[in-house]
Amino acid sequence: MDRRAFLYDSFGAAAGLPLHTQPTTPTGRSNAVGTAHVVDLREGLRSLYQLDDAYGGGDVHSLAVRHLRRVRRVINTNTYPETIGRQLQLVAGETAEHCAWLCYDAEEQDNARRYWGEALTTATMLRDASLEILVLASLSMQASHEGRPRDGVDLARAAHERAAQYGSPALKSLIASREARALSLMADGQAAGKRLSEAMRLVEHTDRGRPSPPWAAFHGQAELDYVQGLLYTENGHHHGAVQFLRAALAHQDRTYGRNRALYRLTLARSLVNAGEVDEGAAHAVDSLDHLAEVESGRVLRRLNEVVGLLADVDAVSARHAADELTEYAHAKGAA
Repeated sequence: MDRRAFLYDSFGAAAGLPLHTQPTTPTGRSNAVGTAHVVDLREGLRSLYQLDDAYGGGDVHSLAVRHLRRVRRVINTNTYPETIGRQLQLVAGETAEHCAWLCYDAEEQDNARRYWGEALTTATMLRDASLEILVLASLSMQASHEGRPRDGVDLARAAHERAAQYGSPALKSLIASREARALSLMADGQAAGKRLSEAMRLVEHTDRGRPSPPWAAFHGQAELDYVQGLLYTENGHHHGAVQFLRAALAHQDRTYGRNRALYRLTLARSLVNAGEVDEGAAHAVDSLDHLAEVESGRVLRRLNEVVGLLADVDAVSARHAADELTEYAHAKGAA
């Protein structure tokens, strides 16, 4: 079955929502909206989160944009009390944030900034701290990804300041890990290590405070192992990075297909850099099993990094792996 058609079917089935306009009254206005409509729209967003975790941002993005249009249409063509209006606006802001994340994952960074800006505007209008924290933490992640680590630190600290009132150890851990990543890219290894240690301490005590918001459910030991591996990589300690990247892959839940593909390729990169070429090449080739189901610009970017490393190594395993990965990448680009 065509993956895009499968995703559309999955989204419709999971959300229980028809992907067409709502019926209107003879006056052209739609019927009154109530709590059930909000629940349906939230269920649609929840299903988009699940599809993204499994398949990445590429194909899911168009579904999210359609869902955001649907939410906007409900807001602008219906009647509802103020309490329902606030909930609808919040769903719109959260959906815009998810569109931003999907663009980020697909390496469409300008579009990601635009959607995050829309989500932050909604958060400010509604004075919703949870959505504001989510956007600030996401913008910190993007800043690090784009080589703007000072912005990444400032944005993470702004998110931390707003999250202090929540008392959620998991949420504080996630934000601390984002700050640690940005500090590492600024070559401040001591401060980065301190913040990551704090993130690890916090995630061990998630039962002592308020639960994290649903959007932070992915954060846990696997994510922290991965960040630790990246910190070692940036300091040139590739053997140390391998240890943590192995753990990240082992701890990552199989429902997160995109992350598993990214973690395995990152592990392959560190193995090659550490001189473990045969094992690195094997992991790179094994990643193709995950990649067949994933559409993610970030993952494809990491794949190309690994191909470049393997192509520079004079070893039979490296040449064979580079050829196989290059053939896959070309086929992906032509699709």
